[in-house]
Amino acid sequence: MTHVTEHPLVQGGRSAALATACVRGGVAAGLGLGALAVLVIAGWISSPHPDSGPGGALHLAAGLWLLAHGVDLVRTDTLSGLPAPLGIVPMLLAVLPVWLVHRAARDTLDVADGGDRRPPSASGAVGAVAGGYLLVAVAVVVYSESGPLPAERLSAGFWLPAVVVGAAGAGVWTAFGRPLPEQRQAAAALRAAGLGLVTLLGGGAVVAAVSLAWHAGEAQAAYAGLTGEWSGRVAVLLLVLALLPNMAVWGAAYGLGPGFSLGTGAFATPLGLVGDPAVPPFPLLAALPDDGRGGWMHGAAAAVPLAAVLLQGGRVGRSARTWTTRDTALTALGAAWGCGAVAAVLSAAAGGPLGTARLSAFGPVWWQTGAATVLWGACVGVPVALGVRAWGRRVPRPKRLAVPAEASAVAVRAVAAAPTGPVTRPVAAAGSVPPPVPSTPDGTEGEGAQPRTPPTAPAGRTAGAKTSVADLRLDDDPPYDSYDSCDPYGDSAFEPYDYLPAAWEPGPPPPPAPSAD
Repeated sequence: MTHVTEHPLVQGGRSAALATACVRGGVAAGLGLGALAVLVIAGWISSPHPDSGPGGALHLAAGLWLLAHGVDLVRTDTLSGLPAPLGIVPMLLAVLPVWLVHRAARDTLDVADGGDRRPPSASGAVGAVAGGYLLVAVAVVVYSESGPLPAERLSAGFWLPAVVVGAAGAGVWTAFGRPLPEQRQAAAALRAAGLGLVTLLGGGAVVAAVSLAWHAGEAQAAYAGLTGEWSGRVAVLLLVLALLPNMAVWGAAYGLGPGFSLGTGAFATPLGLVGDPAVPPFPLLAALPDDGRGGWMHGAAAAVPLAAVLLQGGRVGRSARTWTTRDTALTALGAAWGCGAVAAVLSAAAGGPLGTARLSAFGPVWWQTGAATVLWGACVGVPVALGVRAWGRRVPRPKRLAVPAEASAVAVRAVAAAPTGPVTRPVAAAGSVPPPVPSTPDGTEGEGAQPRTPPTAPAGRTAGAKTSVADLRLDDDPPYDSYDSCDPYGDSAFEPYDYLPAAWEPGPPPPPAPSAD
């Protein structure tokens, strides 16, 4: 008998899941491009003097979409007629495309969205989503060739796949619950690197904001001088907002020490401004430091990387209390390298060429920023991690209980007045009443309870003779030296010899003598 096997696409197999993932990637690219195109066309419609038709607006949207992925553009409509490169990425503009790719890859492996369909593997999901996205990207690159902002082909061939595959990989990692490496040192290094990077970028944003507020007058004058139309001012404002993350990276690079380039041969560092900067009129560039030697306010920017490496090293040290010194140092050094690698990538995106000649270098230099980040982590973060580890492994000394002066004086006087002879207790005379039999809470005698015999004097002594405490014991009691390990009376609060009075306390009165009756 022959069984008919359905095609995998019909029965919802893995091939259908890969095809769906590819479609998701294409849709993500279309959504990002469409959102940017709507924004550009809205600005073109509201402009009172548009320079080109709808085709020019669409070419501008395609160029900005490619620039958001790190692709360098080439401006052909320059005053000199020579093509000029444009390589500074508005980092806020890149958030939407990256998030769309991330979500597409995450939803591909979502269990709730799969149903009976077999989900693809992690590598298959990344490849399918990135493949669908890059198909649309290739079409956009070809379309931009006929516009005023064509894409630089070498840059498009490197940065487009790198950004898309990285975002898709992050989405798959999120779908699996963001797992960390099983090795404790690697996981601790990643956590510490993330904490240090967030602190570094946050501090850089604070440095940039303080400098911009300090030069608020110059920034306002530059903003008003760019255009007089409200549509143009809105466009400039949107560009300023898109470049705010770039300013945070610039501030972090400034605090790290290398600073950033303001054209060929001009650098801004905490030590001062070197060279002749080629600064175009723009509101954010008004926050640049003044000419001359830097003062204490410029040097205060070094507190940003210092705080970052302190937190980074402290995080490693708290996780390394049971590790060896070598493992702790290697983990802190790995965290420094991880933070430095990400800082170098962000610096490469935040800076780049703005034109030819002197404007060919503008912004942080990626390898200098990365090297400075690693150097800060190695010189400060590693000792901090070792110090925190040593502090966490210390053995606390026992604390002495403070005795009040009055109580200690009373105790000294009581000990001095106490008799030096053996402590005696009266022995029960013959015919005295025996101690009560242990009973249960309801008043009945416990099962198996044996009557306790009165304390007796050892052989060779008569009744009424002085007997030491060591000679007194009940017949069915364990010896006194075993009170430290057992509780003969079933009392949870029992402690050995806690029934004996202190030397300065009066002893209990002797029991009354039995009557002659």
